[in-house]
Amino acid sequence: MNILFLCTANIQRSRTAEDHFRDSYPGHIYKSAGLSEKYCNQHGTTVCTTDLLDWADKVFVMEPMHIERIEDNAGRHYLDKVENLKIEDIYQYMQAALVQILDAHEKLQFLK
Repeated sequence: MNILFLCTANIQRSRTAEDHFRDSYPGHIYKSAGLSEKYCNQHGTTVCTTDLLDWADKVFVMEPMHIERIEDNAGRHYLDKVENLKIEDIYQYMQAALVQILDAHEKLQFLK
């Protein structure tokens, strides 16, 4: 299954999720991106495109505003494969608390 993790800038949360699940649970293909073109360009990270959304079987976002951005930029077409993990933007890349939340999250248990 193709899994896409999205956050705002693809620096902390979505990149942690991609790297952690790829390394720990290799039964799927993982990618990550950000939903703010401005911040992704500033930091040299991957910005979400409709090609990525098409590629993904399942899309996990971190906040409700990420769902709104997908809808604003790509329409309602992709919303049926989007799940909100409700993870605040307070963590650093690979922070132990963030990894713990990802591992325990009920919506991500099927990846294991």
